[in-house]
Amino acid sequence: MTEAHRRRRAGGEGAGQLALPLDLPAAPPLPAAPAPPRTSGPLVTTDVTPVERGRRSSAEAAARLQAALVRLGLRGIERVRLTRNRTVMVSFSQGELRVHEGYLDAPPEVLRAIVGFVCGRTRAERRRAREAILAHQIARPAAVRRPERTKAEDEPVVAQLKRFHAHYNRVYFGARLRAVPIRLSSRMRTRLGHYTAATPTGDPAEIVIGREHIRRHGWEEALHTLLHEMVHQWQDEAGHAIDHGATFRKKAREVGITPSARRHVLPRRQRAAPPPAAAAIGLRAAREE
Repeated sequence: MTEAHRRRRAGGEGAGQLALPLDLPAAPPLPAAPAPPRTSGPLVTTDVTPVERGRRSSAEAAARLQAALVRLGLRGIERVRLTRNRTVMVSFSQGELRVHEGYLDAPPEVLRAIVGFVCGRTRAERRRAREAILAHQIARPAAVRRPERTKAEDEPVVAQLKRFHAHYNRVYFGARLRAVPIRLSSRMRTRLGHYTAATPTGDPAEIVIGREHIRRHGWEEALHTLLHEMVHQWQDEAGHAIDHGATFRKKAREVGITPSARRHVLPRRQRAAPPPAAAAIGLRAAREE
């Protein structure tokens, strides 16, 4: 065999493709591609995040509660939503009923009271329903925001507020109001003070006054706020709704305080039109800046 012939057979001059040197071992075969999984339909994942699972569970529970309430006579409500609000147990407006999730396991008589609160025709009916709803004890949530502790420098101020509470109770309420805890708070920004009723989870009633309110506006205004919150306390203990409605305004005029939720009351022509009010069983009302 000639040299040129050997070069052509080995991939040298004139070859149409690149040939491997004859002394290299052959490349191993490629591994076979894995077979695709056998499925009877499209691949579907069943993974659900805890948040999504919680939302579905809440929606299903709300639907069951709505069905139970409808069987008991609920009318005019298109949807029910569960809440965890610590100070509003039941409220409704514009076709939506909002119920604290603690009432999911409430007995039939409490569910009837919720229906009575929504559909009651008289004020007396709704008042009886409110009392029945609030009398039902619900489980305390796992995570509760602890109230601020009274600082040592605040103790003389709190003691003075308690003395005025007792004095106003005798003068304006016939000594019929209960003695309730009073504390200061540094968390309030526009809020001057609030009264919170005892909750179905076991928290006691209390009056809270803003620490900054006393510093900025002085004792006279702070005592005005204290008396304002005592009117809310009177509403609560007398079985009235805790709000700034007609009952509050009438009692506020009787005790000589501004019959308003706010410290500064604008002329009527300057007030923005309020949104439609929700009928609610609330446990708190506040005086605002």
